Amino acid sequence: MITEERISAFINSFDKGNTPFLDELEKSALAAGIPIIRPEMQSLLKLLLAMKQPEQILEVGTAIGFSALLMSEYGPKDCRITTIEKYEKRIPEALLNFRKAGKEEAITLLAGDASAVLKGLKGSYDLIFMDAAKGQYIHFLPDILRLLPQGGLLVSDNVLKGGEIMESRFAVTRRDRTIHTRMREYLYELKHNELLETAILPVGDGVTVSVKK
Repeated sequence: MITEERISAFINSFDKGNTPFLDELEKSALAAGIPIIRPEMQSLLKLLLAMKQPEQILEVGTAIGFSALLMSEYGPKDCRITTIEKYEKRIPEALLNFRKAGKEEAITLLAGDASAVLKGLKGSYDLIFMDAAKGQYIHFLPDILRLLPQGGLLVSDNVLKGGEIMESRFAVTRRDRTIHTRMREYLYELKHNELLETAILPVGDGVTVSVKK
């Protein structure tokens, strides 16, 4: 958590929540220890959806389908979502949740490694939400940029990794150094790529919002 706990709790106290189905899904996910997007990220996504009104959304990292369902619920009525997930255990759970929510027609789940799946995608997506393996963001970026049209939004979650990204590479545990290095590379690329205008925001565990120029 990047934002100070008391500030986050105060801000979240004003939140009106989501639909009953999403609220129940969030509650059960948290009880089971399944990570889903934080309330602060939910609010930001809903704001961006209202501003951008995307017709086509791409999500990298489905998990149990919470964020895809949230974007489908709060995006335009006719928006279509394509979401990618490789963890076999989560895929049936996500598909079941899409079915329970009546969103089977609006959300398409592509099973497989995102690196391979992204290369096979064509067309463009008005909004792309990255919430997968953090060490892979930098490797996904070339295909993400190819699929993002001018004016399209790229939103990347959990980019500050509990504040560890601010620390020296040698201050983090050895097993986390590769992710640490790759995420710093990703943030640098987002801020310096001539195709993008990017803001890094201390929302939840850190988020970037980029627009393709």
